[in-house]
Amino acid sequence: MKKVTLKVQGMCSDHCALTVRKIIMGHLNVDSAETSFANEEASVVFKSEDTSEMNDIFKGIRAAGYEPMLIDDRGKVAMVNKTFKLHVGGMGSDHCAGIVQRVIQSFDSVESVETSFANQEATIIFKNGDAIELDAILKGIKDAGYDPSLISDEAQPEDQESNERRSLALLKRKVIVGAVLSTVILLLVHWNKFGFFTIEHQVSFILQLLLTIPVLFYSGGRIYKGAWSKALRKTVDMDTLIALGTGAAMLYSLVATFAPDVLSVSGIEADVYYDTAAIILTLILLGKYLEDRARKGTSEAIRKLLGLQAKTARIIRNGKEVDIPVSDVQVGDILLVRPGEKIPVDGDIVEGSSSVNESMVTGESMPVSKHEGDSVIGATMNETGSFQMRATKVGADTVLSHIVEVVKKAQASKAPIQRIADQVSTIFVPVVIVIALVAFVAWIIFGGGITAFTAALVAAVSVLIIACPCALGIATPTAVMVGTGKGAEHGILIKDASALENAHKVTAVVFDKTGTLTEGKPRVTDFIFVEGVSKEDLLPSILAVEKLSEHPLAKAIVHDLREKNVSENNANNFIAYRGKGVEAYVESKTILIGTERFLAEKSVVISQDVLQRAISLEQQGKSVVFVAYDGVSSAIIAIADTLKESAIETVAQLKSLGIEPVMITGDNEGTANAIAAQVGIERVFARVLPEEKAEKIKDLQLEGKIVAMAGDGINDAPALVQADVGIAMGSGTDIAMESAGMTLLNGDISKILQALKLSRLTMRTIKQNLFWAFAYNTLGIPIAAGALYPFTGLLLSPVIASAAMSFSSLSVVLNSLRLKKISL
Repeated sequence: MKKVTLKVQGMCSDHCALTVRKIIMGHLNVDSAETSFANEEASVVFKSEDTSEMNDIFKGIRAAGYEPMLIDDRGKVAMVNKTFKLHVGGMGSDHCAGIVQRVIQSFDSVESVETSFANQEATIIFKNGDAIELDAILKGIKDAGYDPSLISDEAQPEDQESNERRSLALLKRKVIVGAVLSTVILLLVHWNKFGFFTIEHQVSFILQLLLTIPVLFYSGGRIYKGAWSKALRKTVDMDTLIALGTGAAMLYSLVATFAPDVLSVSGIEADVYYDTAAIILTLILLGKYLEDRARKGTSEAIRKLLGLQAKTARIIRNGKEVDIPVSDVQVGDILLVRPGEKIPVDGDIVEGSSSVNESMVTGESMPVSKHEGDSVIGATMNETGSFQMRATKVGADTVLSHIVEVVKKAQASKAPIQRIADQVSTIFVPVVIVIALVAFVAWIIFGGGITAFTAALVAAVSVLIIACPCALGIATPTAVMVGTGKGAEHGILIKDASALENAHKVTAVVFDKTGTLTEGKPRVTDFIFVEGVSKEDLLPSILAVEKLSEHPLAKAIVHDLREKNVSENNANNFIAYRGKGVEAYVESKTILIGTERFLAEKSVVISQDVLQRAISLEQQGKSVVFVAYDGVSSAIIAIADTLKESAIETVAQLKSLGIEPVMITGDNEGTANAIAAQVGIERVFARVLPEEKAEKIKDLQLEGKIVAMAGDGINDAPALVQADVGIAMGSGTDIAMESAGMTLLNGDISKILQALKLSRLTMRTIKQNLFWAFAYNTLGIPIAAGALYPFTGLLLSPVIASAAMSFSSLSVVLNSLRLKKISL
């Protein structure tokens, strides 16, 4: 199988995303596809390594009114079959675009070309990747009177923002043109009432038509083009409804203008609706403009994150300082960072020290002291000192890039609650078209026959115009986009929308002890050796084995032994048994280090005296590690960890919210209960193996609890997956973070409370959005069809219907944006 990611510009709702997905899935070699209007992306999985259908997929997506581009492994816009994009200045119409297209097609090396006067762009695919004629093409376009230039495939954030500004500016111009011409058309409609001079009806009709044509084909051209393209692919969306509604009004008006006798013979008054068509399009475009402006705020979090990246780095080469673009930094480069500068990439300090403000990444406001050997995160701010660092992660591998990618994926993911809207959206437009036809026929039958034609037309057009599938399509995604962005700003990395939704229903939070409730930086307090054992012989062997382990307790032992300058041996055949201990060979002797149960499984006999000493240490809240050398119990090591400052307050607040805190640990009951008592947790699972942790989570779920699990280690991964919401500490392992639905970037468990609050507020917003979208369509469509006419004698104007439709989508976006103002 082969996975390909596309950037698809122009998707404005989940309905658009479903349309694109349908196009992609229509190709035989496509196994699966996922689309996201939030990120304007589509992921395509082919059944084999053969991606030859990509060109056909691109053509199909473009034919539906969207602009696809391939994204490479670095997350940059790439080229497929040597695809080049040109900016072509001076194209003022589709006719100009057609001229440019014919110029490009005249070259033998061109396989296909697409041109867009609206975007002032041309997309060229060359045969066999041969772009040797590109310069000649540029010259040919220039000779034809236009200004071509090659668009770089390096998509920079500022470039994207610039493109968005240009698109908004173009849309604004279209709104202004529509508004000005619609105002003039309205003046013509009512001109004879002003008493200046009289304009004949026929002359007025023709003038209105001439003024309406630019509104239709300039301001509203994209709508009709999109509707036609989708009709050719047998799909429908909101563009279809608008095109049908305004098209019906225009068709009737054209008959009334040039063949009025056809209507008058049937007893229908020959009147025109040019003003209605023009004003409808203008109001819809105005709503679209306001919505796009507002929706820019929903993706502001990603733009902010991308904007954090340093633009340049100061590299030390041959003893000299050289400023280079941050994109040119390679792993292993030595960089100099001065006070007040952004750290360019992730790395380790090799010389110097400083305080670093990591708030932009972790959400923690207090600067962090950094010294030689400490790691630093790219895009964070160096405050007080200068230091040299070695680059360890660059480009897409940095923490910031990972955060951006996770946020984008979360914004693209669908919350379970969205399924309802998706199901409705798939049948919404066809149902609305049927309702419009039914309304038209009903008015003819019950409204007085053919004489009610005008009222029937108004009702049908109003139904088509007032219906708003976009409000349904964006109700959930806009709230998810703002919610996940808000979380990222506070150091809460939300992996998918399901985690965001499930978090507000949590009734129990399970904490792993080490690294979650405690600092995860334990220290050795006691070394107790069995009588007759030489510590000079045993300690180097313990160090040799434990330095190969990733367990926090092992690291504490290694740190302690190295501080004591214990000599280091080499171990081989190292094996880690999750939740139990480790085994290795040192100088042909077996070393076992782990729990009492682990040594017992390995047939090691532990004396009662040693067990009593261990129990005494455990009752003090210390973790005890047993050591066996060459099959004989040889020592115990006591290790203590300190509670995180926020642990006690977090547990207390969870209790006040009615959420049960639970502690789970591989430690024995004595140690576990001692820690639990300090933090205020009553329910404790002790001596739990990694695979048993997941079982304990399942047991809680069988009790009817919605469970969140907070952990940081490899051994927590199964439980994080089993939990309804997995929460990983950012200070933990990559496996834990991959397994969890949320990550707390600075490991502060008080942010669990913030995550739960964010989930509650986001879900409340989603429900408000969905209620408004469903209520608006449920009430608006019958009213537009004339349901109130028998009681009030009023029929909804299509102009009012278009204003209401525009407001419905805008209100959903604005309601979602309120999440940006909340305090966590």
